[in-house]
Amino acid sequence: MLHTLIDTLAADQATDVDAHCDVPCAIYDPAHLLIASLTVVRMIDIMEELEGHKPDNPLVYHNTMARAVAMKEKHAEIVKHEVRIIWGDYLKAPQFEAYPNAHELVHNIMLTGSKAKQGVSRDDAVALHELCNEFAEIFWATKGVDTKRAAAPYKPGLETVYPAL
Repeated sequence: MLHTLIDTLAADQATDVDAHCDVPCAIYDPAHLLIASLTVVRMIDIMEELEGHKPDNPLVYHNTMARAVAMKEKHAEIVKHEVRIIWGDYLKAPQFEAYPNAHELVHNIMLTGSKAKQGVSRDDAVALHELCNEFAEIFWATKGVDTKRAAAPYKPGLETVYPAL
């Protein structure tokens, strides 16, 4: 009976599902938000490069520019989403006591993520990435994992926080 009920309910629901993580999987990692923040910077770099070297075919220019804008906005939203998940599902009272600036940091990531999403300022995008680095350092510290900073091995090559495993 339960199986039939679940099948019936599932058949009535949309097939696209996107979640992390409302079940207690305990798998959290700031890697996604760091890659997304690097992508925001990279998309702005591509937009600036394209603007300086407009191709002969305007359709190619507009298509490439539109795709870069769309990816910049998508990845700024990924940053905000991933931070919300870790902040809301993982961080609890003991972490907030140890890192009382966590709430303000998350709020600043949200604000700066919106600025980077809406605009084309490389400085805003780099600031977003640095805030994400700070968040990653706090996250790994709550797990007792040391971190290191190193240049990302791909463009834009910004200094990024990695767990020192």
